[in-house]
Amino acid sequence: METGKSRKLTGVVVSDKMNKTVVVGVQRLKLDPKYRKQYKVNTRYKAHNPEDLYKTGDKVVIQESRPLSKEKRWVVVEKIK
Repeated sequence: METGKSRKLTGVVVSDKMNKTVVVGVQRLKLDPKYRKQYKVNTRYKAHNPEDLYKTGDKVVIQESRPLSKEKRWVVVEKIK
């Protein structure tokens, strides 16, 4: 499902309760514009997991893709050890 330059993110599988879908939590650091302090921001993405290979707690790489459903726009590419 690779087309052109698509974004890749690394995160942890937070939930695997849906069919063929996992929720991946991606954590990043953001800088406060006024106080110049870094803080953590968590974002949750729904990603396509066709064979249900990935379970809660797995560290994975997700890649942007075409819309697969109402909220699913990412595909799990690989598991990181």
